[in-house]
Amino acid sequence: MRMRLTGLATLLAIASLLSACSVGPDFLRPAAPKDAGYTPMPLPKTTTTAAIYGGDAQRFIEGGDIRFDWWTVFQSPALNALVEKAIRANPTIEAAQRALSAAEENVYAQQGFFYPTVGVGYQFERQKVAGNLSASVAPGVQGNGRDIVAVQNLTGEPHNKPLFYNFHTAQVTVGYSPDVFGLNRRQVESLEAQAAVQRYELEATYITLAANVVAAAIQEVSVRSQIAAVKEIIDINVKSLDLLRAQQKAGYAMGIDVAAQEAALAAAKQLLPPLQSQFEQTRDLIRALVGNLPNEDVEETFELSSLHLPQDLPVSIPSKLVDQRPDVRAAEEQLRSANAQVGVAIANRLPLFSITAAAGGTATEFNQMFSAGGPFWSIIGSVAQTVFDGGTLLHRERAADEALYQAAAQYRITVITAYQNVADTLHVLVSDADALSAALEAELAAKKTLDLTRAQMDKGYVNYLILLQAEAAYQQALLTLVQAQATRFGDTAALFEALGGGWWNHAGAAARDGGEAPGTAERVSASSEGERRSTVQ
Repeated sequence: MRMRLTGLATLLAIASLLSACSVGPDFLRPAAPKDAGYTPMPLPKTTTTAAIYGGDAQRFIEGGDIRFDWWTVFQSPALNALVEKAIRANPTIEAAQRALSAAEENVYAQQGFFYPTVGVGYQFERQKVAGNLSASVAPGVQGNGRDIVAVQNLTGEPHNKPLFYNFHTAQVTVGYSPDVFGLNRRQVESLEAQAAVQRYELEATYITLAANVVAAAIQEVSVRSQIAAVKEIIDINVKSLDLLRAQQKAGYAMGIDVAAQEAALAAAKQLLPPLQSQFEQTRDLIRALVGNLPNEDVEETFELSSLHLPQDLPVSIPSKLVDQRPDVRAAEEQLRSANAQVGVAIANRLPLFSITAAAGGTATEFNQMFSAGGPFWSIIGSVAQTVFDGGTLLHRERAADEALYQAAAQYRITVITAYQNVADTLHVLVSDADALSAALEAELAAKKTLDLTRAQMDKGYVNYLILLQAEAAYQQALLTLVQAQATRFGDTAALFEALGGGWWNHAGAAARDGGEAPGTAERVSASSEGERRSTVQ
């Protein structure tokens, strides 16, 4: 028995040695684009200043790092509390966490194929063997010396009596498929990459959720400001209408002037309901983001004065963006998964080896199964090679090859989009600061024009139509101004999101990331079609 176990151990050791290689291309991380940048021409160091709340100049800090809780730069306790509520309660976080856990479990499941499969079994039989067969299938002498044989019929009949007996069988089976060409290792590698994709998707979910909460809060600020501006516009129109009615009674204004002002007031009032509806929808969005139903309100509310515009904006080094953007890292892992699947496809075309061993005992008595005569064992080694399959495995390998090139192209698209996203945000930060400054100048000029026009009308120097034009210009300038104020806060949040949201500074993120360093993605050919599988970069 010891020699048999030694032989089995020797076979397993040989199988392990045979499992030292993996066919297919090895994967190295793609390098960051050479000479990457965000703009063809250097951006200004600071944005334009406007003498109004939210009009501070913002400085671009090249190479600055981004904190995980980047939303705290707005210095709003209510916003901080709202984001924390969303992270705790929003079901998208749990869904992403569960997706990651499922992907990791699939990795663990596939890793189980590296080990032998061990099974135990017990079987009990009650047999009745026909008399004309019992002589040939009788179990024979048992471990207790009892001979279970057919009984000759003594009545002169030519056949034996039927044979009755119990039969017990217990055995242990061991099966092992040595990973000679790395089929299982490539499958594990592919599943590990898919788990990494889910890990980066989880990080992206945190970033997106926080960005959505901040955007909703800024939207509330914007709509509140617009509602206040419209109410001011309505108040101006009411005062103008009262003035015209008084002038009409005194004979200084005509009925058509009063009618025109009434129409202007009605038009101003029409601006309010859509904004109020938009405000309620924004509040509904905020409730949903923190995991509440529409009837479950949140105590946090936002006005322009509750937010602080940060003056220092970190701008990551362009070469680091591919490490910081979760979508780029996820695309990289998709590339790694596709790369491993090429190895899987190649290995499936090569011989498959397996070893099966079984040991057990059989007897008509339970306690005699492992006595003399009852034990048995077997060791079976096999190798299988597909000879003809109509080209199925070949075309599957070619499909995996094309999927790798697709993943490489998708990775490049994701990288380009990431840089474009940052570039767009930087341009918007500069232009929207200029737009706020221009909007402020326009609002001040329109207000001055309105005040002078109203004074001139009181003295009879201009007609009422001129006043209506001045009022309309001021109304538009005021709405544009309050929108421009809120837009600058939104631009700032968009920059933090575009640069990756600082997920790498979150506790445990480095361990989850695995500390991989940038490299290049190469395909190392391991088949006769190596020339067709050129290097992917």
